[in-house]
Amino acid sequence: MLVAASLDEPERFAVLFDRHAPTIHQYVARRLGRDAADDVTAETFLTAFRIRARYDSGRAGVRPWLHGIAAKLISRHRREEVRALKLLARTGHDPVAETWTDSADDRVTAQAASRPLAKALAALSEGDRHALLLFAWADFTYQEIAEALDIPVGTVRSRLNRARRKLRATTAPYSPFDGPGEAARPLEALAPHAPHAPEGDPA
Repeated sequence: MLVAASLDEPERFAVLFDRHAPTIHQYVARRLGRDAADDVTAETFLTAFRIRARYDSGRAGVRPWLHGIAAKLISRHRREEVRALKLLARTGHDPVAETWTDSADDRVTAQAASRPLAKALAALSEGDRHALLLFAWADFTYQEIAEALDIPVGTVRSRLNRARRKLRATTAPYSPFDGPGEAARPLEALAPHAPHAPEGDPA
């Protein structure tokens, strides 16, 4: 367990940074833009290193723990995030949205949906937006979201169901929910190349 090992050998924490920083950075960049992502990612790992003695080895993995720290830091930028989403909803252009997709073809697909989607995301409560984007962009399970946000799994389900209903109502006919049932990840249409953490997620 790298987190535990780093208590006696602090240099081993660098392995966690190398393994997870790219994923944290890309997730934060989708939320706040690349400039803010640099600072938030750095602060996420500084905070994680500082509180690593409190890490619970019974967690599902280190990834939800790191994303939970990042989520708290993202919350400090809530106004900037909502402002950027509202700008995108009005104008159809915002630098943050350009990080949602990686190829020109994907951007063409996303362009039609980005404005209503941005409007819907901006209207969500902060808690619902955290849960939805961890599910859709970080590829988290309900249990991982619960651990990241320190809430019960039942609350995760309620937040996701509420967010889905609101986004379905707002984004039609370009709904990113057109997937096979409950398991469909609602924003895959705008984030088809989301990175996945290494198998096993050793802490």
